[in-house]
Amino acid sequence: MNSFFYPKLALMNLQKNAKTYVPYLLTCIGTILMFYNMIFLVVVKDIGDLSDSRSLRSVLGFGAVVIAIFSVIFLFYTNSFLIKRRKKEFGLFNILGMEKKHIAKVMLFETLFIALISLGVGIPAGILFSKLMILLLFKIISFKVTFGFEIPPSAILMTLALFSGIFLVNLLYNVFQVHLSKPIELLKGGNVGEKEPKTRWIMTGVGVLSLGAGYYIALTTESPLQALTLFFVAVVLVMVGTYNLFTAGSIALLKMLRKNKSYYYKLEHFISVSGMMYRMKQNAVGLANICILSTAVIVMLSTTISLYVGVEDALRTRFPRNISMNAQFVSDEQVMALNQTIEQQTAMANVPPKNVVHYRSKEFTCSQEGNHFTPANSTSYSSNRFAMLVFIPLEDYNHMENKSVELAKDQVLVYSLRGNIPSDRMNINGYELTLKERLNSMFYEGEDTAVLANSYYIVVKDIETINQVSLALTGNEGYSKDPSDQGMLSYNYGFDVNGDKDTQIALTRSLQKELQTMGIKGYVNGAESSRASFYAVYGGLFFLGLFLGILFIMATVLIIYYKQIAEGYDDKGRYEIMQKVGMSLDEVKKSIRNQVLTVFFLPLVTAAIHIGFAFKLITRLLSVFNLTNIPLFALWTGITLLVFAAFYALVYAITARTYYKIVS
Repeated sequence: MNSFFYPKLALMNLQKNAKTYVPYLLTCIGTILMFYNMIFLVVVKDIGDLSDSRSLRSVLGFGAVVIAIFSVIFLFYTNSFLIKRRKKEFGLFNILGMEKKHIAKVMLFETLFIALISLGVGIPAGILFSKLMILLLFKIISFKVTFGFEIPPSAILMTLALFSGIFLVNLLYNVFQVHLSKPIELLKGGNVGEKEPKTRWIMTGVGVLSLGAGYYIALTTESPLQALTLFFVAVVLVMVGTYNLFTAGSIALLKMLRKNKSYYYKLEHFISVSGMMYRMKQNAVGLANICILSTAVIVMLSTTISLYVGVEDALRTRFPRNISMNAQFVSDEQVMALNQTIEQQTAMANVPPKNVVHYRSKEFTCSQEGNHFTPANSTSYSSNRFAMLVFIPLEDYNHMENKSVELAKDQVLVYSLRGNIPSDRMNINGYELTLKERLNSMFYEGEDTAVLANSYYIVVKDIETINQVSLALTGNEGYSKDPSDQGMLSYNYGFDVNGDKDTQIALTRSLQKELQTMGIKGYVNGAESSRASFYAVYGGLFFLGLFLGILFIMATVLIIYYKQIAEGYDDKGRYEIMQKVGMSLDEVKKSIRNQVLTVFFLPLVTAAIHIGFAFKLITRLLSVFNLTNIPLFALWTGITLLVFAAFYALVYAITARTYYKIVS
């Protein structure tokens, strides 16, 4: 046999199946391009010039892992669809005398051609787009653009290794499928599963319970620490519920409708329910995939856009004042020295401090059970019981808030930054305190907004009360019987200045240097000195959201396209049968069009429901990133959902043309 026979046959097969293989080829090229660019951004030298390059590389590295995992799953899933559609073709080859090992050779060359074209176009395209990608990233994070062009060999090698492995796995799967099938099974491969689907009540029950549990977690989670630990649990439960309900729940519902004779035995319902039953059986997994991908796109884009648009809000939340200092375990003399140092440094910088707020405090980490607080242990830090108590003397509170509140020895004022104390009494490891008032607002250290635990600011009568709390929680450690001894307290000082960015950064650094010179443990932070880090992380997340959003949209479009092709070939026969039993052409078209529209938009409606239930949980997660502007997130969630729905409808309109060409 001619040595070029198999390559020629493989090439001819790809050309003959261009309608299905060209979109797959374009998807492979696009996926390779995107993976290369993400790896490129992880390893490129230019990012090393950023002040917070480590955080940005971590974000991008996470994106590369997500793209790699997604590429393996999605390209394997798409390939399995293609091989299912071509089983009849391979069965015909087998009946005409071609052995399965010869079919395997044809598959080998087909896969080789696809791999060579995909990698041969995808990697060079990725190299060409890499400079554009880094320019876009630097623009997003507000970093000065650098000149030069780099092609990291490691990015090329990692891309080649990953996608060569994917194509190899797909080839082995295809050969395995053909090898196990009999010729007659190959000929009917595209029609397997035409029997009436069975009702799987257990699977339906698992789906309902999983979805209900995921929704329950999303609605009842209050603290950011809980949200961080339970978010992925909720995601997995919702995914399991979605797949089970699309696969089994839809069939169970349709069979229940069929049992309702008064509903079922009407022309429009009879055709619709019967057609939907087979349609859901064949397309359940694809519809579930579309639903999950749609949800992922909307959530990723809405959250990352909100974070990026709200970066200034996040900075102000994290830094209520332009510059803040925290000095730990300082005495009265050291407090006076620090005040003088701040006055001297601001005078030298010619930026007098404004909106000054300063107070002494003592922090304790505890385990909370209702209104009972006990010393934190190793398990507290990983549970939702972890709480932070910040005690402030009444004298400092009155000075800070310009008030003249009076407290008894056992009375306190409480401001709950996060969490709730359900009683008017606090039991701190046996030491009782009474809540005189719950404060609605209070000046506080912005750094605490990043703390995931429940956080409470507690105003007490004097230092002696703080000493009693310390004694209750830590024993003799850190305890002072002298009420005037304030060596156990920290000192917080925050202020605004009118200086420009460079002035504020220089002032922050000089104050930090003075703190070290005085031998005081602590730190000085500033909004301007941290701005670059915020933009690096939030901008990196926004860039990653756009990147993954485009990838998932591309996958969604491809699944929709293949779903329309599959349904087109299936419905072509149904068109003919319905007309033979007496239905008019218009009635047939109307019936099938209603089925297609119902099935097609079901994933979008379900995705919107998922997002509605997840909204509260996502807002708790965003508070970890200092984004507490819920209306901003709600706005961008709504905008993203509407834009995606419009795009979804456009994709339907375009792919529907292919569908109607097939059935006609």
